[in-house]
Amino acid sequence: MTGRVLVVGMGVSGIATAARLRKAGWQPVLVERAAARRDGGYFIVLFGAGQAAAARLGMLDALHDRAPATRKLDVERDGTSRPGMSFSDLPGHPWTMLRGDIEAAAFAILPGDVEIRYSTVPTAIEQDADGVDVTLLDTAAGTSVTERFDLVVGADGLRSTVRELVFGPHERYLRRLGYMISAFEFPGTPAGLEPGQAVTLLEPGRAMWVFAYRDHDPTVLVTYRTDDVDAEFRRPPAERFRAVFGPQALGSTLGAVIDAAEDAGEILFDSAEQVRMDRWYSGRVVLMGDAAWCVTLYAGMGVSSGLVGAELLGTLLERHPGDLGTALAEWERGLRPYLDHYAEGAAADRRIFVVDSALEIRFRRAVPWLRRFRLGRRLVDRLVRIDEIAKYKNADIVGEVLGEPLEQAAAL
Repeated sequence: MTGRVLVVGMGVSGIATAARLRKAGWQPVLVERAAARRDGGYFIVLFGAGQAAAARLGMLDALHDRAPATRKLDVERDGTSRPGMSFSDLPGHPWTMLRGDIEAAAFAILPGDVEIRYSTVPTAIEQDADGVDVTLLDTAAGTSVTERFDLVVGADGLRSTVRELVFGPHERYLRRLGYMISAFEFPGTPAGLEPGQAVTLLEPGRAMWVFAYRDHDPTVLVTYRTDDVDAEFRRPPAERFRAVFGPQALGSTLGAVIDAAEDAGEILFDSAEQVRMDRWYSGRVVLMGDAAWCVTLYAGMGVSSGLVGAELLGTLLERHPGDLGTALAEWERGLRPYLDHYAEGAAADRRIFVVDSALEIRFRRAVPWLRRFRLGRRLVDRLVRIDEIAKYKNADIVGEVLGEPLEQAAAL
């Protein structure tokens, strides 16, 4: 079975899905709420699972690791520093890059005959046994049209319109973790740092990360614990940062970061939330990426899982022509063990980015020293879940599901 497919959302998951389904013989229509395709964006980490999926999709050669050669540091407000751990220290040496890098690589493999409509959102979705009727609103022109599709893919993010229209209100599926996340690009180099220097400032319940790249300006992550998520959105991000990190002096680097947040042209400021669903598809409507299984930015698997989901969906639709139900059932059954594992590990992954106590910070500072000893390395590896990273985050997931491992996966 092939036919006309509506893909909602032009993030990584949406673009990759449209490209893979076009390769499988489908006719995608790709719609996006924004008026144009995004570029730039915050940091992402591409683990082995994402690299293997990118290779299968034909976009790996357009990507590269931007991680700098300079050793990452843990810093204090007064400028003192000590060696810290980076993502490059993890098994498989995950690649660090910008979200825009992945989106550009995915867009490059999108065939030119794929129809793209910007400033367009679905407002109604009705399906029967033979197809799906979708009402699409052109927000720029203020006009609506109802069209029929054979399949609808909702890849429209954490607060998915497709999910709300088909599966019900967000409150049924969103799980708040009690933390805020903000990310943006920093122009140049923050005060107190050398170009290409990555640092982390950890304090109980709050943290600031500067992700440096060898060939791009850095990006920043600010994250902190909150008892009232809704109240966080009543003030601008920079104002909230000053309150969260106050009243003591900010210091040069943290101060520069918060100053930059005031002028950031594009800034992510949101609560850390998961999407937990018992089923990712209903009839001819399927959710993809964060719309289906957001495991929070802390897991570092959002982009990777989106690429995996797109590649596996296209492959199974090819293998089950004329049997959409079987293809979708096998797709979800194959992905579930991995995505459930990421979701269940969210609390442990969160502690990589922001910790709750001074005791945890002291342990983090001792990690470089502990790793000098055999027993210390075993303790650290267990706490960081090294074995689980290799099994779940660096696996060629599509190959594992199909029983056909990618030949070059071992080298990724």
